Amino acid sequence: MKLIGIEEHWTLGRVDEALRALPPTDVDESLALNEHGDSAGRLADLGAGRAAVMAAQGVDMQILSLAPPGTQGLRAADAVAMSRDANDAVAAVVRDHPTRFGAMATLPLADPAAAAAELECAVGLGLAGVMVYGRVGDVLLDDPRFDDVWAVAERMRQPVFIHPQIPAETVRGAVYRGLDASADLALATYAWGWHLEAGTAALRLMARGVLDRYPGLRLVLGHWGELLLFWHQRANGIARAAQLERSVTEYLQQNVWITASGMLDPAMLAHALSVTTSDRILFSTDYPFQQPTAAQIDEFLTHLPDDEAREAFAHANAEALFGL
Repeated sequence: MKLIGIEEHWTLGRVDEALRALPPTDVDESLALNEHGDSAGRLADLGAGRAAVMAAQGVDMQILSLAPPGTQGLRAADAVAMSRDANDAVAAVVRDHPTRFGAMATLPLADPAAAAAELECAVGLGLAGVMVYGRVGDVLLDDPRFDDVWAVAERMRQPVFIHPQIPAETVRGAVYRGLDASADLALATYAWGWHLEAGTAALRLMARGVLDRYPGLRLVLGHWGELLLFWHQRANGIARAAQLERSVTEYLQQNVWITASGMLDPAMLAHALSVTTSDRILFSTDYPFQQPTAAQIDEFLTHLPDDEAREAFAHANAEALFGL
């Protein structure tokens, strides 16, 4: 069965260098995770090595996205230049290998006007969709200054993937420190904090009325919905308090697509399908941070309810959402 992974990461050397050259207090500690094991080499490789892994897994196509924290940790002028560099570079890869790779755009959200313009340019380059994070410095994603970005994404039918991001330092100090350094980082990122941050960013977009103002906006959440699918009924309280046009459950069902992020857990699949529908779930491996084998992928696909749902999850939903 054709497989398209939609959350597959890469890095660009000059972006990585710029992020690491920031003052020590501004460097995103989650960059360390991009160096864990052989991740650094795998992230930088868009050639034979990555193709070999895809072949071994049975993955036909990856939708590439710049690894966290993208360019959102950079100052505005640097973010604009580096986002353009990243988009130009990955667009060239997509042009050279159009059946193997697609790619999401990277946006310089530190400059919202430039970000909206870059999204339009990225679509012209052949990129599909965009990956963003929940805040830029202290500015949260639901701030009205980003409305032009949502307007462009809605008009151009570009899905917006909200990826996890390390919590702000004030939050980390209050909640995510006090263990040893390794455990502190794990708690703040892949073990817990990342997912609360991404789910909260999506929930705040709903609560701020962004999906009421831009009802055609299409969001993507990884890791089986960043906890929101498991808490949607309770979260409906914010819709009542904010007097939104729809419930959180309805926004999740109508505006949000969910990807597995390499977490091939039948229990999570079953729960997702109890909240949303099989046309809203997407395959991904979260390469290179998760590396399921072909056998594990094949076994997981047997848990989809029927052949139509398997085709949808494996590739058809991605093709429709990203215009492949």
